[in-house]
Amino acid sequence: MLVLSRVVGEMISIGDTISVRIMAVNGNNVRFGIEAPKSIPVHRAEVHQRIQAKLAKAEEA
Repeated sequence: MLVLSRVVGEMISIGDTISVRIMAVNGNNVRFGIEAPKSIPVHRAEVHQRIQAKLAKAEEA
């Protein structure tokens, strides 16, 4: 795992097509924006887990 320190407005690049920008920091909360091609799905972890569970359930049927 890579751990970085960034300040508001700075970006992190992932490969050539994904960027993460720090939008705001309020106490323990960090808001960030993600720019990625439409072909790459971007979800919160809990949403991703629900999608994976639904796909697994559909494969069982």
